[in-house]
Amino acid sequence: MEDDRSKSLLKSKTFWVRTISGLIMSLVLITVFSIGYDVMLVFFCLLSLVGAFELNRALKVGWEAPGFVTYAAIIAHYAFLRFLDHKYLLLVYAVAMIILLAIFVITFPKYELQQIFGAYFGIFYIGVTLSLLYLLRIHPPSGAYLVWLAVLSSWGCDIAAYFFGMLFGKHPFVPKLSPKKSVEGAIGGVFGAVVLAVAYGFAVQKYIPDIKLAPLVFAVICAFGAAVAQVGDLAASAIKRKLQIKDYGKILPGHGGILDRFDSMIIVAPITYLVAIYAIMMN
Repeated sequence: MEDDRSKSLLKSKTFWVRTISGLIMSLVLITVFSIGYDVMLVFFCLLSLVGAFELNRALKVGWEAPGFVTYAAIIAHYAFLRFLDHKYLLLVYAVAMIILLAIFVITFPKYELQQIFGAYFGIFYIGVTLSLLYLLRIHPPSGAYLVWLAVLSSWGCDIAAYFFGMLFGKHPFVPKLSPKKSVEGAIGGVFGAVVLAVAYGFAVQKYIPDIKLAPLVFAVICAFGAAVAQVGDLAASAIKRKLQIKDYGKILPGHGGILDRFDSMIIVAPITYLVAIYAIMMN
């Protein structure tokens, strides 16, 4: 039975398109993470803008006033991170909220509450969360190594869950939301992320003097991260179900849109940042 599943998986066109597309994205991410700093900031700003557009398009405000408030706020957020004191970021969010409410009032009843709230939500759901990876990357002296934990927690979990689910999946995890996901896949995703984290911890231990027992610390971070990553994945699916769309976009062959591929990393980013910074403080 398992052999049949393996053969069927390897013969699947979707599998190979998804795999090749994933490898290309991985190479891009490796390059961006390795360079870091302004390149990474610009990359995640652009990624956030595309993701925000996908969400706003699903809400039917992609090229309308509420959508442009989202995009302007995200650009301002990243600009403030780079050029101004972080304490001024609260002004970005406050001004964006005021403008969105003004648009809602002035154009009433053109926009639904879901569209206004969704446009504001997108600033944080996509723009703010992904920017935490940039902040972690520039954190001395270990940021260049710690930021990869977000990739291991999200994409590592995603790949492991995909294989474990395809090969051993029998028990549905959340059948009403995502019928193809299984309990075996979910467990396998966490297990795969932890194994990768431990191996990575041993490989880079000597380069991160501010964190002791890196393999253990990384395993804990990725265990939590992988669990949260699956929540992010399912949450994105739930949003699509409510909005009655199949994918957020088609920019990434085999994966869909930016939100379809980065849905787990969006949620993993703040967890990785918080736990990693806490681990540094405790050492």
